[in-house]
Amino acid sequence: MKLLFKQRFFSWFDSYDIYDETGNALYVVRGQISWGHCLKIFDCAGNEVGTVKERVFTFLPKFEIYLGSDYVGCISKEFSLFKPKYNIDCNGWHIDGDFFEWDYSIVGAGGSLIATISKQIFHWTDTYVIDVTRPQDALCALMFVLAIDAEKCSRND
Repeated sequence: MKLLFKQRFFSWFDSYDIYDETGNALYVVRGQISWGHCLKIFDCAGNEVGTVKERVFTFLPKFEIYLGSDYVGCISKEFSLFKPKYNIDCNGWHIDGDFFEWDYSIVGAGGSLIATISKQIFHWTDTYVIDVTRPQDALCALMFVLAIDAEKCSRND
């Protein structure tokens, strides 16, 4: 299953549209006013299905992940010199990335591929393709991509 992650061009807060491979809208992501990033994910019917919330006052960036109102884990950036490294305390997953943080993979505890993420570079706004192996992992994979994008955005401000 492929998801197309597009940031909206004009928006005061972080705002994204998520489409499936045939162009159907699956999710809408809206930023909320808070200390740090707070991204709410809504399905097509307008139901809140997830949240990515940045923890503030941490040495390295850390984001909490919620499915509905249930906490499921967090993603935190680890110190590294050349290759970006993130630790996920959810489902035994981890992330392997490239030098520019444009292409990376989410890998399961046993080494199984959960998703590959690639940034589309010739677009006006951040646009990613998320290729998820199992459809039931799509929402969690999306939330980790949102957290990494928010961390990169904070670093570049």
